[in-house]
Amino acid sequence: MKKLFTLIFILSILLGACTPAETPTAEPIEEVAPTEAPPEPTEEPEPTAEPEPEVMIFVDDLGNSFGFIEYPQAIISISPSTTEILFALGAGEQVVGRDDASLFPEEVLDVPSVGALWGDLPTETILALEPDIILAAEIISEEQVQALKDLGLNVYWQANPDNYEELWDNLREIAALTGHEDEAETLIVDLDARVKTVQEIIAPIDEIPTVFYELDATDPASPWTTGGGTFIDYIITEAGGANVAVELAGEYAQISSEELLATNPDVILLADALYGVTAESVGARPGWDVIAAVKNGAIYAIDPNIMSVPGPRLVDGLEETAKLLHPEAFE
Repeated sequence: MKKLFTLIFILSILLGACTPAETPTAEPIEEVAPTEAPPEPTEEPEPTAEPEPEVMIFVDDLGNSFGFIEYPQAIISISPSTTEILFALGAGEQVVGRDDASLFPEEVLDVPSVGALWGDLPTETILALEPDIILAAEIISEEQVQALKDLGLNVYWQANPDNYEELWDNLREIAALTGHEDEAETLIVDLDARVKTVQEIIAPIDEIPTVFYELDATDPASPWTTGGGTFIDYIITEAGGANVAVELAGEYAQISSEELLATNPDVILLADALYGVTAESVGARPGWDVIAAVKNGAIYAIDPNIMSVPGPRLVDGLEETAKLLHPEAFE
């Protein structure tokens, strides 16, 4: 019995020795994410060039051209018409100088004057103001313009208009030069409406009075007037009148008293009333008492500036003349 137990014990030991050993559990291997390839090197972008400033080109009525990057801020006006236009457009703050004859509007009197328009222009005074540009009209000769250009100055010369459409163009030109285009269009709409109102009132009137426009009668035997083709003649026509001196040439023309008496004007407009000429003094001239205008008391003073300075006030001239020639139509 003891032998049997011993045998079983020995067999169990042998069987245990033959049992395979446990396979050790493998340690988990941590997965490593694949490394991204480095980006391809890129070229540095070239620096963007600064845009070239836009140059504004302007050409005047003499064919002279001017280039500006910015609107001129130092302007000298040496013609009453360009001065009036500048201020009417709201460009008065850009005006640093004016001529002696530029007296309207009232605020222009605060602008330094460079002197008179006649003869040699005061170049030293003009140069001292360092203008970006000088504005001039037909009252300034081409020789005077050239003298200023010879000093290296920019001079924009504008021709006088022959009618209101050309006046609107002149306003637009100066507006473009100074940066006041919107103001110009607003002004033109108003002025054009006033002109059309006068034309509508005058259109149905059949009676056309004859008109003598007196500039100067220092010598009553040969007074100065204005001929055909001038703006004064144009205003008289648009206002429903007929200029008795239409056959004469030029803005300033003389007519003999004999010729004037032969035309027998219905109305006399005194542009020289500023110098003391009155209806009474006209009626007292030898032989003038037979003129229809004298007999009927149709002699009127009128401001020459609203008739001859080619600016916005020419519309005032039309309205005033029409009311003097056809008072009943404007009652």
